Amino acid sequence: MHFLGVPTSRAASLIVSEEPVLRDRFYNGNVATERGAVVLRLARSWFRFGSLEILAENGETELLKTLLNFVVREHFPRIRLDDPDRYLAFYSTVVSETARLIARWMSVGFAHGVCNTDNFSLLSVTIDYGPFGFVESYDPGFVPNSSDDEGRYRMGAQAEAGLFNLERLLVALGPVLTHEQRRQAKIVLKGYLDIYQRRIRRLFRAKLGLLGEEEEDDQLVALLLEMMEDTRSDFTMTFRQLSEASSDQLRSRNLTEMWALEDLSSHRLFSDWLVAYLQRLSRPQSEGDLRRQQRMKGVNPRYVLRNWMAESAIRKAERGDFSEVELLHRVLTAPFVTQDSAEEAGYAARPPLWAKGIKVSCSS
Repeated sequence: MHFLGVPTSRAASLIVSEEPVLRDRFYNGNVATERGAVVLRLARSWFRFGSLEILAENGETELLKTLLNFVVREHFPRIRLDDPDRYLAFYSTVVSETARLIARWMSVGFAHGVCNTDNFSLLSVTIDYGPFGFVESYDPGFVPNSSDDEGRYRMGAQAEAGLFNLERLLVALGPVLTHEQRRQAKIVLKGYLDIYQRRIRRLFRAKLGLLGEEEEDDQLVALLLEMMEDTRSDFTMTFRQLSEASSDQLRSRNLTEMWALEDLSSHRLFSDWLVAYLQRLSRPQSEGDLRRQQRMKGVNPRYVLRNWMAESAIRKAERGDFSEVELLHRVLTAPFVTQDSAEEAGYAARPPLWAKGIKVSCSS
Protein backbone atom coordinates (compact mmCIF):
# COMPACT_ATOMS: atom_id res chain seq x y z
CA MET A 1 0.00 0.00 0.00
CA HIS A 2 2.82 2.39 0.82
CA PHE A 3 4.48 1.86 -2.54
CA LEU A 4 1.10 2.28 -4.26
CA GLY A 5 1.04 5.77 -2.76
CA VAL A 6 -1.71 5.08 -0.21
CA PRO A 7 -1.28 6.55 3.30
CA THR A 8 -0.78 3.54 5.54
CA SER A 9 0.75 2.00 8.62
CA ARG A 10 3.91 0.05 7.82
CA ALA A 11 4.99 -3.50 8.61
CA ALA A 12 8.38 -3.46 10.32
CA SER A 13 8.85 -7.17 10.92
CA LEU A 14 7.26 -10.59 10.69
CA ILE A 15 8.18 -13.05 13.42
CA VAL A 16 7.17 -16.68 13.01
CA SER A 17 7.19 -19.17 15.86
CA GLU A 18 7.25 -22.96 15.87
CA GLU A 19 4.65 -22.87 18.65
CA PRO A 20 1.29 -24.17 17.39
CA VAL A 21 -1.80 -21.96 17.54
CA LEU A 22 -5.40 -23.15 17.20
CA ARG A 23 -7.43 -20.97 14.81
CA ASP A 24 -11.08 -21.11 13.81
CA ARG A 25 -10.38 -19.13 10.67
CA PHE A 26 -13.95 -18.91 9.38
CA TYR A 27 -15.86 -19.24 12.65
CA ASN A 28 -17.44 -22.47 11.46
CA GLY A 29 -16.04 -24.86 14.03
CA ASN A 30 -13.29 -26.17 11.75
CA VAL A 31 -10.33 -25.45 14.00
CA ALA A 32 -6.92 -25.70 12.37
CA THR A 33 -3.42 -25.78 13.84
CA GLU A 34 -1.06 -23.12 12.52
CA ARG A 35 2.32 -21.73 13.46
CA GLY A 36 2.11 -18.62 15.61
CA ALA A 37 3.14 -15.33 14.02
CA VAL A 38 3.31 -11.66 14.95
CA VAL A 39 3.54 -8.69 12.60
CA LEU A 40 5.03 -5.54 14.13
CA ARG A 41 3.37 -2.52 12.54
CA LEU A 42 4.31 1.13 12.84
CA ALA A 43 2.30 4.32 12.43
CA ARG A 44 2.68 7.92 13.54
CA SER A 45 -0.35 7.33 15.77
CA TRP A 46 -2.80 4.55 16.50
CA PHE A 47 -5.56 6.84 17.79
CA ARG A 48 -8.72 6.21 15.87
CA PHE A 49 -12.28 7.56 15.77
CA GLY A 50 -13.22 5.04 18.43
CA SER A 51 -10.59 6.45 20.79
CA LEU A 52 -12.72 9.60 21.07
CA GLU A 53 -16.06 7.81 20.89
CA ILE A 54 -15.45 5.74 24.00
CA LEU A 55 -14.52 8.80 26.07
CA ALA A 56 -17.57 10.75 24.93
CA GLU A 57 -19.83 7.76 25.50
CA ASN A 58 -18.55 7.41 29.07
CA GLY A 59 -18.93 11.12 29.79
CA GLU A 60 -15.16 11.59 30.31
CA THR A 61 -15.13 15.10 28.83
CA GLU A 62 -11.93 16.32 30.48
CA LEU A 63 -10.02 13.28 29.32
CA LEU A 64 -11.54 13.76 25.86
CA LYS A 65 -10.13 17.31 25.79
CA THR A 66 -6.75 16.09 27.02
CA LEU A 67 -6.54 13.47 24.29
CA LEU A 68 -7.72 15.90 21.60
CA ASN A 69 -5.15 18.49 22.67
CA PHE A 70 -2.42 15.85 22.55
CA VAL A 71 -3.42 14.66 19.06
CA VAL A 72 -3.66 18.22 17.75
CA ARG A 73 -0.32 19.23 19.27
CA GLU A 74 1.52 16.15 18.04
CA HIS A 75 0.00 15.65 14.60
CA PHE A 76 -1.79 18.81 13.43
CA PRO A 77 0.89 21.52 13.74
CA ARG A 78 -1.04 23.99 11.59
CA ILE A 79 -3.74 24.19 14.28
CA ARG A 80 -2.89 26.42 17.24
CA LEU A 81 -3.76 25.05 20.66
CA ASP A 82 -4.90 28.50 21.80
CA ASP A 83 -7.37 28.72 18.90
CA PRO A 84 -10.91 28.49 20.34
CA ASP A 85 -11.96 26.76 17.10
CA ARG A 86 -9.15 24.20 17.22
CA TYR A 87 -11.49 21.20 17.53
CA LEU A 88 -13.55 22.45 14.59
CA ALA A 89 -10.36 22.87 12.54
CA PHE A 90 -9.28 19.37 13.58
CA TYR A 91 -12.61 17.89 12.51
CA SER A 92 -12.53 19.73 9.18
CA THR A 93 -9.08 18.29 8.46
CA VAL A 94 -10.15 14.75 9.35
CA VAL A 95 -13.21 15.04 7.09
CA SER A 96 -11.19 16.13 4.05
CA GLU A 97 -8.31 13.69 4.61
CA THR A 98 -10.67 10.75 5.18
CA ALA A 99 -12.34 11.52 1.85
CA ARG A 100 -8.97 11.63 0.11
CA LEU A 101 -7.83 8.35 1.72
CA ILE A 102 -10.91 6.43 0.60
CA ALA A 103 -10.58 7.87 -2.90
CA ARG A 104 -7.03 6.49 -2.98
CA TRP A 105 -8.34 3.09 -1.89
CA MET A 106 -10.86 3.11 -4.71
CA SER A 107 -8.29 4.19 -7.29
CA VAL A 108 -6.28 0.99 -6.74
CA GLY A 109 -9.28 -1.31 -6.23
CA PHE A 110 -8.66 -1.81 -2.52
CA ALA A 111 -11.41 -2.90 -0.14
CA HIS A 112 -10.60 -2.57 3.57
CA GLY A 113 -13.18 -5.09 4.69
CA VAL A 114 -14.08 -3.69 8.14
CA CYS A 115 -14.71 0.05 7.86
CA ASN A 116 -16.00 0.68 11.37
CA THR A 117 -15.09 3.67 13.54
CA ASP A 118 -12.48 1.74 15.49
CA ASN A 119 -10.60 0.95 12.27
CA PHE A 120 -10.47 4.55 11.00
CA SER A 121 -7.38 6.54 11.92
CA LEU A 122 -7.61 10.14 13.16
CA LEU A 123 -4.57 10.74 10.95
CA SER A 124 -6.30 9.29 7.89
CA VAL A 125 -3.88 6.44 7.26
CA THR A 126 -4.87 2.85 6.54
CA ILE A 127 -4.75 0.77 9.71
CA ASP A 128 -6.03 -2.57 11.03
CA TYR A 129 -5.51 -4.74 7.98
CA GLY A 130 -7.75 -7.75 8.42
CA PRO A 131 -9.99 -9.26 5.74
CA PHE A 132 -8.91 -6.79 3.05
CA GLY A 133 -8.64 -7.50 -0.64
CA PHE A 134 -7.88 -6.03 -4.04
CA VAL A 135 -10.80 -6.51 -6.40
CA GLU A 136 -10.01 -8.63 -9.45
CA SER A 137 -13.04 -8.90 -11.74
CA TYR A 138 -14.42 -5.40 -11.26
CA ASP A 139 -17.45 -5.39 -9.00
CA PRO A 140 -18.46 -2.50 -6.69
CA GLY A 141 -20.18 -5.17 -4.60
CA PHE A 142 -16.88 -6.92 -3.89
CA VAL A 143 -16.82 -8.04 -0.24
CA PRO A 144 -13.42 -9.30 0.98
CA ASN A 145 -14.69 -10.26 4.44
CA SER A 146 -16.33 -13.69 4.58
CA SER A 147 -18.29 -12.71 7.70
CA ASP A 148 -19.77 -9.55 6.15
CA ASP A 149 -22.93 -11.33 5.01
CA GLU A 150 -24.84 -8.12 4.30
CA GLY A 151 -22.05 -6.53 2.30
CA ARG A 152 -22.01 -3.52 4.59
CA TYR A 153 -18.35 -2.86 3.86
CA ARG A 154 -18.34 -3.81 0.18
CA MET A 155 -15.85 -1.90 -1.91
CA GLY A 156 -18.41 0.40 -3.52
CA ALA A 157 -19.82 1.40 -0.11
CA GLN A 158 -16.55 2.58 1.42
CA ALA A 159 -17.22 6.27 0.81
CA GLU A 160 -20.60 5.95 2.52
CA ALA A 161 -18.98 4.05 5.40
CA GLY A 162 -16.55 6.93 5.76
CA LEU A 163 -19.45 9.38 5.93
CA PHE A 164 -21.16 7.32 8.63
CA ASN A 165 -17.95 7.17 10.66
CA LEU A 166 -17.46 10.92 10.38
CA GLU A 167 -21.03 11.43 11.60
CA ARG A 168 -20.20 9.33 14.66
CA LEU A 169 -16.97 11.28 15.15
CA LEU A 170 -18.96 14.51 15.19
CA VAL A 171 -21.23 13.06 17.88
CA ALA A 172 -18.12 12.19 19.91
CA LEU A 173 -16.83 15.76 19.59
CA GLY A 174 -20.19 17.17 20.65
CA PRO A 175 -19.26 17.63 24.35
CA VAL A 176 -16.29 19.90 23.48
CA LEU A 177 -17.97 21.99 20.76
CA THR A 178 -20.17 25.02 21.22
CA HIS A 179 -23.58 25.18 19.59
CA GLU A 180 -22.19 27.38 16.80
CA GLN A 181 -19.20 25.09 16.28
CA ARG A 182 -21.50 22.06 15.98
CA ARG A 183 -23.52 23.93 13.36
CA GLN A 184 -20.37 24.72 11.38
CA ALA A 185 -19.12 21.16 11.76
CA LYS A 186 -22.34 19.87 10.17
CA ILE A 187 -21.72 22.18 7.22
CA VAL A 188 -18.18 20.78 6.95
CA LEU A 189 -19.57 17.25 6.97
CA LYS A 190 -22.00 18.07 4.15
CA GLY A 191 -18.98 18.85 1.98
CA TYR A 192 -17.44 15.41 2.50
CA LEU A 193 -18.92 13.75 -0.57
CA ASP A 194 -17.97 16.73 -2.75
CA ILE A 195 -14.35 16.41 -1.59
CA TYR A 196 -14.46 12.68 -2.28
CA GLN A 197 -15.98 13.12 -5.73
CA ARG A 198 -13.47 15.80 -6.75
CA ARG A 199 -10.59 13.60 -5.61
CA ILE A 200 -11.88 10.43 -7.27
CA ARG A 201 -12.44 12.30 -10.55
CA ARG A 202 -8.88 13.61 -10.47
CA LEU A 203 -7.45 10.16 -9.75
CA PHE A 204 -9.41 8.40 -12.49
CA ARG A 205 -8.64 11.09 -15.05
CA ALA A 206 -4.98 10.42 -14.28
CA LYS A 207 -5.53 6.67 -14.60
CA LEU A 208 -6.91 7.25 -18.10
CA GLY A 209 -4.12 9.66 -19.00
CA LEU A 210 -6.45 12.61 -19.53
CA LEU A 211 -4.90 16.06 -19.49
CA GLY A 212 -6.97 18.97 -18.26
CA GLU A 213 -10.63 18.59 -17.40
CA GLU A 214 -13.58 18.34 -19.76
CA GLU A 215 -17.29 17.78 -19.21
CA GLU A 216 -17.27 14.38 -20.91
CA ASP A 217 -14.55 12.97 -18.63
CA ASP A 218 -16.97 11.76 -15.95
CA GLN A 219 -19.00 9.93 -18.59
CA LEU A 220 -15.88 8.31 -20.04
CA VAL A 221 -14.86 6.98 -16.62
CA ALA A 222 -18.39 5.91 -15.66
CA LEU A 223 -18.96 4.04 -18.92
CA LEU A 224 -15.58 2.31 -18.65
CA LEU A 225 -16.38 1.09 -15.14
CA GLU A 226 -19.84 -0.01 -16.27
CA MET A 227 -18.34 -2.03 -19.11
CA MET A 228 -15.75 -3.52 -16.77
CA GLU A 229 -18.48 -4.58 -14.38
CA ASP A 230 -20.61 -6.09 -17.17
CA THR A 231 -17.68 -8.04 -18.64
CA ARG A 232 -16.07 -8.85 -15.27
CA SER A 233 -12.85 -7.30 -16.54
CA ASP A 234 -9.87 -7.22 -14.22
CA PHE A 235 -9.60 -3.83 -12.50
CA THR A 236 -5.83 -3.57 -12.14
CA MET A 237 -4.86 -4.96 -15.54
CA THR A 238 -7.53 -3.13 -17.55
CA PHE A 239 -6.07 0.21 -16.52
CA ARG A 240 -2.50 -1.07 -16.78
CA GLN A 241 -3.00 -2.43 -20.28
CA LEU A 242 -4.64 0.83 -21.37
CA SER A 243 -1.38 2.38 -20.15
CA GLU A 244 0.77 -0.01 -22.13
CA ALA A 245 -1.19 -0.03 -25.40
CA SER A 246 -0.25 2.51 -28.07
CA SER A 247 -2.91 4.63 -29.73
CA ASP A 248 -2.39 2.63 -32.93
CA GLN A 249 -2.94 -0.63 -31.07
CA LEU A 250 -6.12 0.69 -29.53
CA ARG A 251 -7.34 2.16 -32.81
CA SER A 252 -6.78 -1.12 -34.67
CA ARG A 253 -7.92 -3.13 -31.63
CA ASN A 254 -4.72 -5.14 -31.82
CA LEU A 255 -5.04 -6.40 -28.25
CA THR A 256 -3.30 -9.75 -28.51
CA GLU A 257 -1.67 -10.73 -25.23
CA MET A 258 -3.68 -8.01 -23.45
CA TRP A 259 -6.12 -10.36 -21.79
CA ALA A 260 -7.95 -7.78 -19.66
CA LEU A 261 -8.59 -5.49 -22.63
CA GLU A 262 -9.70 -8.48 -24.69
CA ASP A 263 -12.30 -9.21 -22.01
CA LEU A 264 -13.41 -5.59 -22.04
CA SER A 265 -13.62 -5.49 -25.85
CA SER A 266 -16.44 -8.04 -25.79
CA HIS A 267 -18.80 -5.32 -24.54
CA ARG A 268 -21.20 -3.96 -27.19
CA LEU A 269 -20.29 -0.37 -26.26
CA PHE A 270 -16.53 -0.87 -26.32
CA SER A 271 -16.02 0.47 -29.85
CA ASP A 272 -18.00 3.62 -29.15
CA TRP A 273 -16.15 4.16 -25.89
CA LEU A 274 -12.79 3.60 -27.55
CA VAL A 275 -13.49 6.18 -30.27
CA ALA A 276 -14.51 8.75 -27.65
CA TYR A 277 -11.47 7.91 -25.50
CA LEU A 278 -8.99 8.27 -28.36
CA GLN A 279 -10.54 11.56 -29.37
CA ARG A 280 -10.28 12.79 -25.79
CA LEU A 281 -6.62 11.75 -25.58
CA SER A 282 -5.85 13.99 -28.54
CA ARG A 283 -7.04 17.04 -26.61
CA PRO A 284 -6.06 19.62 -25.51
CA GLN A 285 -2.92 18.77 -27.46
CA SER A 286 -1.31 15.53 -28.43
CA GLU A 287 1.81 14.79 -26.39
CA GLY A 288 2.78 11.54 -28.08
CA ASP A 289 2.15 7.99 -26.97
CA LEU A 290 5.37 7.48 -25.03
CA ARG A 291 4.75 10.43 -22.74
CA ARG A 292 1.14 9.41 -22.16
CA GLN A 293 2.12 5.81 -21.47
CA GLN A 294 4.78 6.90 -19.00
CA ARG A 295 2.29 9.07 -17.11
CA MET A 296 -0.34 6.33 -17.02
CA LYS A 297 2.09 3.59 -15.97
CA GLY A 298 3.14 5.85 -13.10
CA VAL A 299 -0.35 5.68 -11.58
CA ASN A 300 -1.62 2.29 -12.77
CA PRO A 301 0.21 -0.55 -11.01
CA ARG A 302 1.02 -3.79 -12.76
CA TYR A 303 1.09 -5.70 -9.49
CA VAL A 304 -1.07 -5.59 -6.37
CA LEU A 305 -1.28 -8.10 -3.52
CA ARG A 306 -4.03 -10.33 -4.85
CA ASN A 307 -5.36 -12.88 -2.39
CA TRP A 308 -4.23 -15.79 -4.55
CA MET A 309 -0.66 -14.48 -4.49
CA ALA A 310 -0.72 -14.23 -0.70
CA GLU A 311 -2.28 -17.70 -0.43
CA SER A 312 0.40 -19.21 -2.64
CA ALA A 313 3.13 -17.64 -0.50
CA ILE A 314 1.40 -18.77 2.71
CA ARG A 315 1.16 -22.39 1.56
CA LYS A 316 4.88 -22.47 0.86
CA ALA A 317 5.74 -20.69 4.11
CA GLU A 318 3.75 -23.26 6.08
CA ARG A 319 6.22 -25.82 4.70
CA GLY A 320 9.15 -23.65 5.72
CA ASP A 321 9.74 -22.19 2.26
CA PHE A 322 9.70 -18.37 2.49
CA SER A 323 10.93 -17.79 -1.07
CA GLU A 324 7.62 -16.44 -2.34
CA VAL A 325 7.18 -14.23 0.73
CA GLU A 326 10.55 -12.71 -0.15
CA LEU A 327 9.60 -12.48 -3.84
CA LEU A 328 6.36 -10.66 -3.06
CA HIS A 329 8.19 -8.29 -0.75
CA ARG A 330 10.57 -7.35 -3.56
CA VAL A 331 7.95 -7.13 -6.29
CA LEU A 332 5.48 -5.04 -4.32
CA THR A 333 8.05 -2.40 -3.45
CA ALA A 334 7.98 -1.45 -7.15
CA PRO A 335 4.39 -2.19 -8.25
CA PHE A 336 4.49 0.16 -11.25
CA VAL A 337 7.59 -1.41 -12.81
CA THR A 338 7.46 -4.53 -15.00
CA GLN A 339 9.67 -7.18 -13.37
CA ASP A 340 10.85 -10.45 -14.92
CA SER A 341 10.49 -12.41 -11.68
CA ALA A 342 6.91 -11.21 -11.22
CA GLU A 343 6.02 -12.05 -14.82
CA GLU A 344 7.45 -15.55 -14.42
CA ALA A 345 5.33 -16.00 -11.28
CA GLY A 346 2.22 -14.96 -13.22
CA TYR A 347 1.48 -11.92 -11.07
CA ALA A 348 0.20 -9.96 -14.08
CA ALA A 349 -1.49 -12.92 -15.74
CA ARG A 350 -5.11 -13.96 -15.54
CA PRO A 351 -5.72 -15.19 -11.96
CA PRO A 352 -5.79 -18.99 -11.64
CA LEU A 353 -9.19 -20.66 -11.46
CA TRP A 354 -8.56 -21.97 -7.95
CA ALA A 355 -8.26 -18.40 -6.70
CA LYS A 356 -12.00 -17.77 -7.06
CA GLY A 357 -12.70 -19.88 -4.00
CA ILE A 358 -10.46 -17.92 -1.62
CA LYS A 359 -12.18 -16.28 1.33
CA VAL A 360 -10.70 -14.36 4.23
CA SER A 361 -11.98 -13.40 7.65
CA CYS A 362 -10.82 -11.32 10.59
CA SER A 363 -8.93 -14.43 11.74
CA SER A 364 -7.38 -15.38 8.41
